[in-house]
Amino acid sequence: MQKKLLAEAIGTFWLVFGGCGSAVLAAAFPGLGIGFTGVSLAFGLTVLTMAYAVGGISGGHFNPAVSVGLTVAGRFPAASLLPYIIAQLVGAILAAAVLYLIASGKADVDLGGFAANGYGEHSPGGYGTLSALLIEIVLTAGFLIVILGATHGRVPAGFAPIAIGLALTLIHLISIPVTNTSVNPARSTSQAIFAGGWALQQLWLFWVAPIVGAVIGALLWKGAGEQN
Repeated sequence: MQKKLLAEAIGTFWLVFGGCGSAVLAAAFPGLGIGFTGVSLAFGLTVLTMAYAVGGISGGHFNPAVSVGLTVAGRFPAASLLPYIIAQLVGAILAAAVLYLIASGKADVDLGGFAANGYGEHSPGGYGTLSALLIEIVLTAGFLIVILGATHGRVPAGFAPIAIGLALTLIHLISIPVTNTSVNPARSTSQAIFAGGWALQQLWLFWVAPIVGAVIGALLWKGAGEQN
């Protein structure tokens, strides 16, 4: 179990550092910024690369909502759920801390929202609470369906990380303007801790919506008659 937890912490560290790091450091770089598309690709690539790197050890969840969804679907033991979530949070917070130290090293730095998730006035596009709830629920549900399908025994082995990484890229392409894209409570928590204030006040949504979405996705998958 210790090796699995370490793998989850490493994988979640990479996801947050790579994905949020691209948003904080590279998205708006003058004249050469990678923008929403680049950030979306960065998040997808973090999952794809770490799923290959350590997915064989821990299953490659890197996300409390994914762990919950896999538990509901019968793919993951409930007894391991809390330790996995703790490991994911540790990895995410460490990544945000390193990113904060790096980003703070620039003269006259303005970290803004530090890639935190938000709604209302803190949504990149000004979207309200209901919009944020709906998009996070729907996209997390879809993400779980992709994960469960891509890792099903009938699918050729070795290709799941590609489908899952591309799915996360698509999710970000859709929802960055709405919430800055969470679908991952660990990612949201780590950035909110360093953004503080409004980000911590709005953090509840980025736990509730992804977990609800993950449960819905798992139940839809099971309802389709698929076997574990």
